[in-house]
Amino acid sequence: MALLASPTEAAQAAEVMLRERYDFVPPDEADMVLALGGDGFLLQTLHEMLERKRLCPVFGMNRGTVGFLMNEWRLDMLRERVAKAKRISVSPLRMDATTVSGQKLSNPAINEVSLLRETRQTAWIEVSVSGRVVLPELVCDGVLVATPAGSTAYNLSAHGPILPLQSKMVALTPISPFRPRRWRGALIPDDLKVSLRVLDPVKRPVSAVADQMEVRDVATVDVTVDRSQTLTLLFDPEHALDERIAMEQYAV
Repeated sequence: MALLASPTEAAQAAEVMLRERYDFVPPDEADMVLALGGDGFLLQTLHEMLERKRLCPVFGMNRGTVGFLMNEWRLDMLRERVAKAKRISVSPLRMDATTVSGQKLSNPAINEVSLLRETRQTAWIEVSVSGRVVLPELVCDGVLVATPAGSTAYNLSAHGPILPLQSKMVALTPISPFRPRRWRGALIPDDLKVSLRVLDPVKRPVSAVADQMEVRDVATVDVTVDRSQTLTLLFDPEHALDERIAMEQYAV
């Protein structure tokens, strides 16, 4: 087991206590990773694993704020908790973006891919699903495509639906839509491609963000589920991610 910690004071203090109690190996030698921090640090850890092509299971413990993707922080019984942990597998999104200048970039996203207006001008975006134009002109502050794991994050704050992990769907959710006024988004089978084309990218520039990775001045963005890569998260059985997401539907 390798141990990674965010630079926050709480995470650093927890790291010291854990290293005094347990033995850990360097990340390149590990077959699983213990991550200390918040949801942002866990996403950072998963992205680094995708870059290195070393996809070890990750057991996160919350030393951040919300910690929706994390287990409770406890010093005792670590090995026993990991041995009993429930495995949750998730596939990231793949964002293929082309900028106004013609540059092509690809980035993974575990939570969501979002398009956001860069200026005071609203964005005009054409939305297609597997080659079929479903919205010729969406006038909005932005639009996002969220995975089930990410459906309780930015997607939820934009009034998108909560998706069970087993749903095999992604959420297509507008951000402050102006036209069409009554459109509140759609559920898309996760084997289809969502294509987003910026209709006036010079006058109304738009950026694309894959989790925390931003690409400015995009012209087109294609979003698909990348089934060639699978991430594994470990959870205490009584607080597994699929159950948390399901119960979030009843939160008040």
